Amino acid sequence: MVAVASETTDLIARVSGYVDDAAQIERIRQAYDFAEQCHAGQLRLSGEPYIVHPLAAAAILADLYLDPDTIMAALLHDVVEDCAVAVGELETRFGPSVARLVDGVTKLTRVDYRPPGAVGYGNGNGAVAADAESLYAESLRKMLVAMAEDIRVVLIKLADRLHNMRTLDPLPERKRRRIAQETLDVYSPLAHRLGIWELKWQLDDLAFRHLDEAKYREISRLLAARRSQREAYVADVARRLAAELSQNGVSAEVSGRPKGIYSIHKKIEKYVAEGKELSDIFDLYALRVIVENVADCYTALGITHRIWSPIPGQFDDYIATPKQNLYQALHTTVICDGGHPLEVQIKTHEMHRVAEYGVAAHWRYKERGGPQGGNGRFEERMTWLRQLLEWQRETPDTGEFLESVREDLFHDQVFVYTPKGDIVELAAGATPIDFAYKIHTDLGHRISGAKVNGRLVSLDTPLQNGDTAEVVAGKTGRGPSPDWLNPSRGYVATNSARQKIRSWFNRQARSANIARGRELLRREMRRMGVKLPDRETLELCGYETMEDLLATLGSGELSDSALASRLTQHRSEEAAASAIWMPPTVRGAAPLASPASGISVLGVGDLMTRIAACCNPIQGDDIIGFVTRSRGVSVHKNTCINVLNEDEQERLVPVSWGQKRELYPVRIRIESIDRVGLLRDIATKLSEDKINIAWVVTRENDDATVSIEQTIHIAGLQELNRVFSRIEGIRGVTSVNRVTSSPLRQTER
Repeated sequence: MVAVASETTDLIARVSGYVDDAAQIERIRQAYDFAEQCHAGQLRLSGEPYIVHPLAAAAILADLYLDPDTIMAALLHDVVEDCAVAVGELETRFGPSVARLVDGVTKLTRVDYRPPGAVGYGNGNGAVAADAESLYAESLRKMLVAMAEDIRVVLIKLADRLHNMRTLDPLPERKRRRIAQETLDVYSPLAHRLGIWELKWQLDDLAFRHLDEAKYREISRLLAARRSQREAYVADVARRLAAELSQNGVSAEVSGRPKGIYSIHKKIEKYVAEGKELSDIFDLYALRVIVENVADCYTALGITHRIWSPIPGQFDDYIATPKQNLYQALHTTVICDGGHPLEVQIKTHEMHRVAEYGVAAHWRYKERGGPQGGNGRFEERMTWLRQLLEWQRETPDTGEFLESVREDLFHDQVFVYTPKGDIVELAAGATPIDFAYKIHTDLGHRISGAKVNGRLVSLDTPLQNGDTAEVVAGKTGRGPSPDWLNPSRGYVATNSARQKIRSWFNRQARSANIARGRELLRREMRRMGVKLPDRETLELCGYETMEDLLATLGSGELSDSALASRLTQHRSEEAAASAIWMPPTVRGAAPLASPASGISVLGVGDLMTRIAACCNPIQGDDIIGFVTRSRGVSVHKNTCINVLNEDEQERLVPVSWGQKRELYPVRIRIESIDRVGLLRDIATKLSEDKINIAWVVTRENDDATVSIEQTIHIAGLQELNRVFSRIEGIRGVTSVNRVTSSPLRQTER
């Protein structure tokens, strides 16, 4: 207990360093005494008293300069769960704020994370039980909503997790790996999103050690072997830069910036993919330059670029356009002494505190009113947290809410500028429609066009980092298109935008949805070449009434691809297995034959080939190709007598047994307004999707329209549905359908 007493004294000393209210310090002492009394006799698996854990969590938060209520809640965060203490008693003893924080942490602790397919959960085959996944989803939902209501709840949870990761060794390996994976999947991204680098790198490194200890120790040894060389190099360039800054009147602290082991592991993976070695990585230690004010940041940048040449495209100004996790700094990479690339980060003392402690550094400003403008900046940059509550209210389904937050919180991001220069953070792959909905729901409903970097673009154009996007909106809200919910069309990439589009459709009159659904059902049946009675359609789709089915289809809740899949379930087992119904061969039509030899010629794919009758090679034989003058490439065994005796050796080409892709022929009919270039546009669209056209015939109609029939080779129903969507987007095309009747009686052209 002597060690515990020492740690308690150390905690009080840390908090006293930034809290000068004796009454608050006394409340923290009382919280510790109560926690120690509640946990008396409880031991951790390591054998040490349990009170060590909440004490360590509180110390981590004290290093982040958290307020006294948060420190007290950290000390008490396990007493409700482990000691049967009522939340009401905590409120009586320590006030409503502390009780609310402890209650929030307790709710998050009661259900652990259950990643899909996690080792140690579910049945003996590794499958995760549906109820466990549901509990995980609900738990993470509570965490995110709690974070939006009071961010200190998650800060306590992060500190709790960090100390647990530091003391993970006594647990069985399966449990250690599960907790480590959970840390990388959930807690590290949360720390990153909140900008708390001091916690994130420790969580990453500790999790990596338990997930891949061999790789962790290998990198540690490599770093240790080159540490002296690396430190000497960085110290030398740091002294040179500090001297230059001082001569130009800039007061600065210049030091090396070490990277975490997990960060180095990720960088090594990237370098290996680029064919580089560890010795090529010279930003394992970057330079950190800390100056007094923003003006000095830009002065220091200019001096750095004067000493060393900057690498084009390697400069980022996060001061003018801060990241949404509060981070600000100037980043540049220069060619330093010896021709080595070196990253330099330039920031003020306040920016450095935010970089290390993120939102925790702003909590004091929020409580006290801040330095000038601090509280306002905090609220402005934490808008995304408030949006979580809005999503939670609009989305009663936990799974859908979870998927939306996973995407917007944990996925890779792109940063896009508004015309006014504001920065908007989106998930990678986001489109102008996602951008519009991110700014405002109503703007998303009214979008009719978009400009990216001053040029008009289609609404399905993926946005890139640094793009400036502008929304062209109509004066009246005509509302979103049902096509936006079709994943094959690629209009929407984020679940949050998709959710708002669905909500718009759900708010529309039921009769309008039914009318729209009836047209979509008619179109899909026509596409698939089927005609079913209502009773059978309802059985296949799982609805009790046709109105319910049509309303769901019209609202976008049931996608056209899902409908097409269900409509084909009545076919024979053979057709269902291939997901393609083969229309009967009709007199005068080109035969429907499956393509693809599965032989790769010169590594360029499935060229026209035929198996030579002289040696008749089969799959697995060593083969070689012979370029004929009129029949493509004939394929022989390497030992074929005709090959061995061939005089024109230059006509022999390497071939290999490729992976054969099972394709199925299907005949489609396209109705369109006749125009020059129509057939070319159709062929181009199909070519872009690598769809083979085996046969085509056209017929000009008297009303200036044209009917085109084609036989194409596709892999399945999903690909066919995508083909329909692509062709329908071509100018002038009015319909695309499956052909189940006689083909066109017209000469090919």
